[in-house]
Amino acid sequence: VLLVESGGGSVQSGGSLRLSCAASEWPYNTYVMGWYRQAPGQERERVAYIDAGGSTAYGDSVKGRFTISQDNAKKTLYLQMNQLKAEDTAMYYCVADTTYSWWLLLHQGAVARFRGQGTQVTVSS
Repeated sequence: VLLVESGGGSVQSGGSLRLSCAASEWPYNTYVMGWYRQAPGQERERVAYIDAGGSTAYGDSVKGRFTISQDNAKKTLYLQMNQLKAEDTAMYYCVADTTYSWWLLLHQGAVARFRGQGTQVTVSS
């Protein structure tokens, strides 16, 4: 499965961006796809996921500001980011797997089966 992110860029604090992740195919009938981010010198931080049933979850720092969604026909995952803050500055990675382990164990170094090349988001205060 090839994942290609787009939509990153530079924005001022309080602004919005929408990230996209185009998948060559949905990774199996059962999947968990989402985003994590990593800033220089920082640990990876989970951002959001959506599963094949449409259930979603968000990291504490983005709840209420970010929304994850998918377009099955286009095989594309989206991350709408509103009310951006300087601390949202990071490289954002789209990931896909058949389990939730990457989400649950990200802080312990878990790696998703598929990952995109990342897209940079920079928020200036």
